[in-house]
Amino acid sequence: MDIIVGLGNPGTQYQNSRHNIGFSVLEKIVATVSNAGHNLKWKKKFFACILNLKFQDKDLILVKPQTFMNLSGRAVKDITDYYNIDYSQLLVIYDDFHLPLGRIRIKERGSSGGHHGMDSIISYLQSEDFPRLRIGIRNDRLLENLDYSDFVLTNFLPEEKEVVENTITRAVQAVEEILNNGYQIAMREFN
Repeated sequence: MDIIVGLGNPGTQYQNSRHNIGFSVLEKIVATVSNAGHNLKWKKKFFACILNLKFQDKDLILVKPQTFMNLSGRAVKDITDYYNIDYSQLLVIYDDFHLPLGRIRIKERGSSGGHHGMDSIISYLQSEDFPRLRIGIRNDRLLENLDYSDFVLTNFLPEEKEVVENTITRAVQAVEEILNNGYQIAMREFN
């Protein structure tokens, strides 16, 4: 069993924000599975919304922490402890301010890069040794007038929507590649 965590903030006011792209990738996975005829329901547990499903013939648990971004580690720690999984079976999907919009990067381990949700997870797990899929959200034009904390809470602009949708689809394809062929092959194809 693998656990895939998408980071974001709970609440409708954040639903389409840049910071919630991790949630959006999980929703796209669910939509893909639901289109195949499965009826899926999220459950509240471990300070998160969780969903058990079969995707690419793998048993997965999708996780959307409901603790707000800066406390995401609490939900991730509770779930990994409960299911007694090795951190190599954990994949965290989140927005990356440093990557241009439309880019994705897969890594098997690493620092938080200044991302507060990742800071929280690393702190709770006491480890940087878990895989992650970073999704670029940067828009330099918007950053001329906003600081980082305000920028990540902005919604994507209408002219960015097509790129965002394509990036989410590509991120789901990257997850499929990871599940089917492992991180090394996925990194070669998607990084």
